[in-house]
Amino acid sequence: MSAVSIYAEASPNPESMKFVLNQNLLVDGVSVDYPNLEAAANSPVAQELFGFDYVGRVFIAQNFVTVTKTQPELAWTQIIPELRQFLKSYVEAGGPLFTVDPAAEQKAAQAATAGDPTQQDGQIAQKVIDLLDNYVRPAVEQDGGNITFKSYHEGIVTVNLQGSCSGCPSATVTLKSGIENLLKRMVPEVQSVVAEGITV
Repeated sequence: MSAVSIYAEASPNPESMKFVLNQNLLVDGVSVDYPNLEAAANSPVAQELFGFDYVGRVFIAQNFVTVTKTQPELAWTQIIPELRQFLKSYVEAGGPLFTVDPAAEQKAAQAATAGDPTQQDGQIAQKVIDLLDNYVRPAVEQDGGNITFKSYHEGIVTVNLQGSCSGCPSATVTLKSGIENLLKRMVPEVQSVVAEGITV
């Protein structure tokens, strides 16, 4: 196993910090968001992170982990070294990241929630998914979060915001002025975009 290097990168959410690794943790396009310890049953590494009393949320994507803290008074400068050292040691030791492959889990969840859209709704949903994947998700990942498509029904697109986006003060503005405008412009059938996962 090669040496793991990790650097911390601030996100637009002052309570979230992105820890970027020089190794992949997940395949591109797959991410997991754990808003609490109970949700992290599938991830031993996330469970260990919740062992730090200031960790309130853990988000894992292709090559980074975003940690959201619960104590605003605690400065990142005090806790970054501890978290970085923990992640470095854990990954270098080959500690288990997941008990079930999140890619398989995600496919099963999408199949379960897909329902039976009309053919036209299905085509519109596919256009929206392509736009989110190609234009929106890379930018959101830069900020330590992720956006996933949930549903399209009668002009309304529902998305799920994860990681640093979930508690970010600017998430609603980004959603309405950025993502909604893009989708309305590219897919005329879209009337509005609503998000789950914003905890502001």
